[in-house]
Amino acid sequence: MTSERSETRASDAERERIAERLREAVAEGRLDMEEFDERLDATFKARTHGELAPLVSDLPAPGTTTDVALAPESGRWADRIGREPATSKGAFAFWGGFGRKGTWTVGRKFTAVVFQAGGEIDLREARFEDRDVVIRCFTIMGGVHVTVPPDMEVEVRGFGLMGGFGEVGERQVSPGSPRVIITGFALMGGVGVERKVRESEKRRLKEERKRQRLEKKADRKELD
Repeated sequence: MTSERSETRASDAERERIAERLREAVAEGRLDMEEFDERLDATFKARTHGELAPLVSDLPAPGTTTDVALAPESGRWADRIGREPATSKGAFAFWGGFGRKGTWTVGRKFTAVVFQAGGEIDLREARFEDRDVVIRCFTIMGGVHVTVPPDMEVEVRGFGLMGGFGEVGERQVSPGSPRVIITGFALMGGVGVERKVRESEKRRLKEERKRQRLEKKADRKELD
């Protein structure tokens, strides 16, 4: 019965439903644009249900969340907290910019000041001098962009005058995470906190998707 179903011809409406599922997946960050384009092209070329089903077989229902992907990350927090002295406790930019990213070590108190300038603070691969960290951002006609992983505990407390502090991205705090408070003052500027997956996790997911595509191609060749 399953074999008969897989060989059944797909309709335009069914192809469009799969395409909409893919659009929702890319909007949630489950697919990158390259893979989305590949799957969308395959969707509209598909002739049977058997060709459509693999295109969404690894995608959960829209809006579904899971902690499975975060489990390996949470276990590594202990190795990144309190093991090393701070490599940076502050940054300043005037008519320019600064960046703190990669495997740097954040001090217990980190102060960023920008005047008509911009700054980037990336905590996704960072280490921490202590579990409790305060990042103070003071901006005048400028901005500071803070990037954190989805599983980090972050509290935004800053105040803005003709500017503001904001946070975007899905929060899924894991046990053992550093506790980061982002505070300060923004005048005609802003401080933005964005939750994004670590680059190492992006690479792992990309390799996993590539492996799955190769396995599916191999399976289809065997069936042919």
